[in-house]
Amino acid sequence: MNAAAERFFVKHNALPTMPEVASRLLKSFDDDNVGLPQIAALIEKDSTLAAKVLRLANSAHYSPSHQIATVVDAAHALGLETLRNLTLAACLSGAFPSVQGLDRATFWRHSVATATYARILSRLLGVDAGLADTAYLAGLMLRTGQLLMAMDQPQLVADVEAHAAEPGSRFSLEEHRFDCTHADVTAALARHWHFPQALVDAFGHANRPLDTRPFSLIAAVLHLAEVLADAAEHHDEPVHALQAAVPELIQHLHLDLDLELLATRVAAAGDPAAEVAQMLH
Repeated sequence: MNAAAERFFVKHNALPTMPEVASRLLKSFDDDNVGLPQIAALIEKDSTLAAKVLRLANSAHYSPSHQIATVVDAAHALGLETLRNLTLAACLSGAFPSVQGLDRATFWRHSVATATYARILSRLLGVDAGLADTAYLAGLMLRTGQLLMAMDQPQLVADVEAHAAEPGSRFSLEEHRFDCTHADVTAALARHWHFPQALVDAFGHANRPLDTRPFSLIAAVLHLAEVLADAAEHHDEPVHALQAAVPELIQHLHLDLDLELLATRVAAAGDPAAEVAQMLH
């Protein structure tokens, strides 16, 4: 446990409530009996969430051939993976308030991009489908600790963002100013939300994945995914960004053999956060 990270939970109102729909979606990752009908029924119980999902399903990004009028239609149009991803993103973004020091739309664009790249990296590294789903969720959550940091010290967080021009530099900038990183605070949040210990550990190790034993593949994936999301935000070439920021981690994972394939898959993903603005309303 990182004591410096725990200080952001001292105030009684600092801990956001884990949305019930998100909690039930998390459980669905490990349940092969949960399919489109069950997820759609879950979404329909929350009218605000249902409206967001319908708006997203009808957006140009998903190019529906006809007007999608119900959550069940949206479920069939989007497929289980996309539907669950969008719903989780909408749930989590709704659980946190707008905070001074961070632009809300930019923040969630980056989080959705991190989630998408975490799944791409997981699949490239040969993990099973369940772990790839977990990596998506973890990528989506990775920076949520920074929202709690900004609620407490908005000027310091804004200062970090003003200087985080190099992909992957947010971690070291935060360590210098806070004695912990956003990943450490997210680990504390995940512990308060009773997430599986493996996920709590992955957040806690995401800052320095090579320094922790046993080695956590999800922690490594999270670090790499954040570098890629930073590169996308700054319009940097993704492979060059990884080679500059984390050469030892690339070598440790033998990812240097697959960098061309990774670049192809990142390019194929396009703009993974194209519809984030609609998710936030």
